[in-house]
Amino acid sequence: MAQQELAIDGGPKVRETPFPPRALLGEAERAAALALFDQAIASGQAFGYNGPPEQQYEKDFAAFMGGGFADAVNSGTNALYCALGALQLEPFSEVIVPAITDPGGIMPVPLLGLVPVVADTDPRSYNTTADAIEAMLSERTRAIVVAHIGGDSVDMDPVLALAAAHGLCVVEDCAQSQGALYKGRRAGTMGHIAAFSTMYGKHHCTGGQGGMVYTRDEELYWRARRFADRGKPFGIPTPAGNVTAGLNCNLNDLAAAIGSAQLRRLPEILAARIRVGNAVRDGLAEHPAVRVGWQVPDSQSTYWFLRLHVRAEALRVDKARFCQALAAEGIPVVPAYRAIPAEYPWFRERRVFGTGGFPWTCGDYTGPREPQAKIANAIHAVETHCNIGIHENCAAPEIEAILNAIGKVTRAYRR
Repeated sequence: MAQQELAIDGGPKVRETPFPPRALLGEAERAAALALFDQAIASGQAFGYNGPPEQQYEKDFAAFMGGGFADAVNSGTNALYCALGALQLEPFSEVIVPAITDPGGIMPVPLLGLVPVVADTDPRSYNTTADAIEAMLSERTRAIVVAHIGGDSVDMDPVLALAAAHGLCVVEDCAQSQGALYKGRRAGTMGHIAAFSTMYGKHHCTGGQGGMVYTRDEELYWRARRFADRGKPFGIPTPAGNVTAGLNCNLNDLAAAIGSAQLRRLPEILAARIRVGNAVRDGLAEHPAVRVGWQVPDSQSTYWFLRLHVRAEALRVDKARFCQALAAEGIPVVPAYRAIPAEYPWFRERRVFGTGGFPWTCGDYTGPREPQAKIANAIHAVETHCNIGIHENCAAPEIEAILNAIGKVTRAYRR
């Protein structure tokens, strides 16, 4: 059979129509929002925050996680900010943070007067490792933030063992990984406290933006809740006014009503993403040049995106050209996930508070004056992987298109 001409060279596309829209919001969410408006109109009282809808959403979230305590906040970044705030770390404590993450996965650290120290990734994935974390520890380290990127779990047992040996708190950043499993445990249930994002692109949403702080430690829950609402004395038997400084990071009842409706759909959302991701993973299991990126054994990704490892040495073109050809075939591909905050100006130039370089340059901090980061493996991971956008509304036709397009492009470019 003659080799079919690539679409990038003028041939027919594998997929002529775009992938289907996600269709995350539907009638259930609309009904929940309208019911809240109807109630407000009938009563004459505007809905607010911390009311019955938000309390219900937090209960629903904790139930999904298998128990524990949840406090809804207004973004994933603020979820991490409040989770760290709950730890009540002393100023200038060092916090180990991941090399690959959203900027909001690191920025809360210096904004709390703490010093972020960047630990590298496993070169096979976007996630950090216990060894990479251990290489960055010092006598000033007090906490570790691990991010489960793209729905893939970090190898948590070695991280937890390392943290226990050094008396460190572990914060799980689950913004991209709700429902992911590691040895049967849900992401967010293994560390001391966890942060989730519920913005419109995540596994479930509360509208445009939102987040959740989750923990199984009741005292940490109360600390997080106080910190998220200007130090109000929640959980204190005899309150005498606000007990700590904090910002207003509250969610609101309208977003929470949407969130509860979304949570009822979350199991089917996760199951559909897993079906698509696992099918592509299995379909590429013996592929000579492209496979789904390495995942920790005995784990289950929930595929916020589909991470592919491209073996450029098996091809006659580089990864960038391979991805261009794949995109031309109608596959939504991101050639490089360059989410490495240590490369960004704010981190390199210490732009947090004015121009003085605080907290790194403060006389009370005894560590290095320049930001510390190891990112060689992270760069390698970014340069050898690409991402394909999938979601729960994808199905057999999209799986087939992904596999066929990868096969077609590989045949054309294979050595």
